Amino acid sequence: MQRRQLLLSGAAALTQALVVGFSYAPGAAAAKSMKKEALDAWLALEGDGRITIYSGKVDLGTGVRTALTQMVADELDVPMEKIVLVMGDTATTIDQGQTAGSLSISAGGQQLRQACATARQALATRAAATWGVQPAELAFDGDGMVRLKADPAHSASYASLLAEGVQTIAVDPKAPLKKPADHRFVGKPVRRLDIPAKVTGEFTYVHDLKLPGMVHARVIRPAAVQASLLEVDDTEAKKLPGYLGTVHKGNFLAVLARTEWEAVQAAQRIQPQWSVWKGLPAQDRMMETWRAQPVVKAEPRPSHGDVDAGLAQAAKTLKASYEFGIHSHASLGPSCAVARADDAGLEIWSPSQATHSLQTEVALMLGVPKEKVRLHYLDGSGCYGRNGHEDCTADAALAATLLAQRTGQAATVRVQWMRDDEHGWDPKSPPTVVDLEAGLDAQGGVTAWKSRFIVAMQNGTLEEFPLLAAVHSGVAKKGTYTGNIAHNSDVEYAFPATLTRVDRVGNAFLRTAHLRTPGRMQNNFANESFLDEVAAAAGKDPVQMRLAYLKDERSRAVVEAAAKMAGWQARPAFSAPTAGPLARGRGFAYIRYQNEITYVALACDVVVDRESGKVRVERVFCAHDCGQVINPDGVRNQVEGGIVQTVSRTLLEEVRFDASRVTSTDWASYRILTFPDVPKIEVQVINRPEAPPWGAGEMAAAVVPAAIGNAIYDATGVRLRSVPFLPTKMLAALAEPRKA
Repeated sequence: MQRRQLLLSGAAALTQALVVGFSYAPGAAAAKSMKKEALDAWLALEGDGRITIYSGKVDLGTGVRTALTQMVADELDVPMEKIVLVMGDTATTIDQGQTAGSLSISAGGQQLRQACATARQALATRAAATWGVQPAELAFDGDGMVRLKADPAHSASYASLLAEGVQTIAVDPKAPLKKPADHRFVGKPVRRLDIPAKVTGEFTYVHDLKLPGMVHARVIRPAAVQASLLEVDDTEAKKLPGYLGTVHKGNFLAVLARTEWEAVQAAQRIQPQWSVWKGLPAQDRMMETWRAQPVVKAEPRPSHGDVDAGLAQAAKTLKASYEFGIHSHASLGPSCAVARADDAGLEIWSPSQATHSLQTEVALMLGVPKEKVRLHYLDGSGCYGRNGHEDCTADAALAATLLAQRTGQAATVRVQWMRDDEHGWDPKSPPTVVDLEAGLDAQGGVTAWKSRFIVAMQNGTLEEFPLLAAVHSGVAKKGTYTGNIAHNSDVEYAFPATLTRVDRVGNAFLRTAHLRTPGRMQNNFANESFLDEVAAAAGKDPVQMRLAYLKDERSRAVVEAAAKMAGWQARPAFSAPTAGPLARGRGFAYIRYQNEITYVALACDVVVDRESGKVRVERVFCAHDCGQVINPDGVRNQVEGGIVQTVSRTLLEEVRFDASRVTSTDWASYRILTFPDVPKIEVQVINRPEAPPWGAGEMAAAVVPAAIGNAIYDATGVRLRSVPFLPTKMLAALAEPRKA
């Protein structure tokens, strides 16, 4: 059975047939545990020698499937092809938290590692007891066999050792992990397991799923964010032969049809009437509106020293404000999900990054026990945080439930979003405004650093996230979810005095959720850009300025590595513009992600067209230290992808809206980077095998906006402090008289 068939048919049904077992008593029926302390919550040995691993983390296209397989294959001493990975099935996998924050390896992978180390320890104990020897006298051959070191011919397979059953085993947090020197797979550039099937078209995305009796739906969106449905006329839709009518509850409205194309046509022909709503603030006053929002909560951040005294004694002080606009996830492919509702409950196939929490969200929306909802993970279009996947899943769940209630029969409904759904209705990243102030002494040293961050409030929990279907059907709890977006507001630099203030404000604009490197990117953009301003005011080289205040050796190592890669030449502040329409410059930025994990430094070269205002990033040099590297190619892929996407976000991407709704609902109105403008990227992955493995999906992205902004200053002598760096902003900045 192939991995995708296992996912589709449901791992729970296979458990009885295939599991030889790690945790059932002799004579008892095999039954998979769902307690994280139990070993068989994480893995099971199958009759043919393969090992099924149950992961609550999922692969969103990042290569986690491959990296996790490398980790567990090493700990279990088996070839990678013997590992079957089940991901994100709420009935068979433990809730390891949403697949976000670049935690799949550092948290999810480490849990699996420990479980596999426990299993290997249990196998050694069983073999030693069977043969009357000590565990130290045994060796694992790397192919699922245990052998006597003194007599390698004396061996036993894992399956034979467990043939008579074993007592329940708990995960041992002290079971020794393999030493890096003994790894066969970890640290090696293993080819991704999913790519061959994706190249040939054999891979099953959620979009490809077909179930018996499945019908297709399109959700009809309100005319405005908070508009109410007044009436529906589907006279024209009824002329379609496969049209099956509508389902609706409150302001939730969906058309149903036997084929997808008929569902699309029905959505175009139906004529709903909506109330008028114009409650969004003016976009051209967005940052002013944001700054004026009342502070709901002041969030303390690490600070030290006497900032007021440091500023008072400074020979020179500087102030600046930075802004970061609203972005869409803008997934290239549309969100899609399938749901089946019957008397037993609801079964859902979803590309959600958080199947376990979504299980609770859907249950709350439908008013049913959580146990009545089961989600299977299937790959969808790429996501970088919470995009439209969860909302589309809720659309399918509600439509299937309403159809089953209407017909009195089981109902299976497939929902696929359209492009205007994806751009217009996915949750957005919130705006950010940052005010900074610093003091310099007569020698150009920093005396004090003061900052205020105005960021979005987080109301409620992830389980209370306002899914569109829940909002429109009138059952959602009011709330927003942005995650912990205060990280990296406090600087890591060892200045004599720092004071960081984070003010959380209520959301005045669009529905929000976390988007790749939430908060960290915006906060680091402000801090790293302002540090360049401070360096320029002090007449010091930006790289040397950073090194002067970084005490952590790994921080200094990535800064020095990126500078060396780029052939960085020390320079003071911008002095004079170059001749001609094109201006070239170099910029630098650094981050220690969340001030506690992955280290990244990045240099980039840009060219600014003074006539058109267009900024082009030509080359990027990135040094990346995420501790122990599981798959070097996988890390490099993630770093490169994060850089490309964030160049796009920095230079082009901007959500547009009027008083009623989002208006940038296609690729013409929401522009992204195209292939000709992708920069040349060089990545140096610094592997530290003895260190804990950290994440790589979000970290490099967090330094890109500041590096580009600093390079623009180096090229032109003008400072852009508002993302995105659109040509209109560039031209306006160039037109302003340059201050000495």
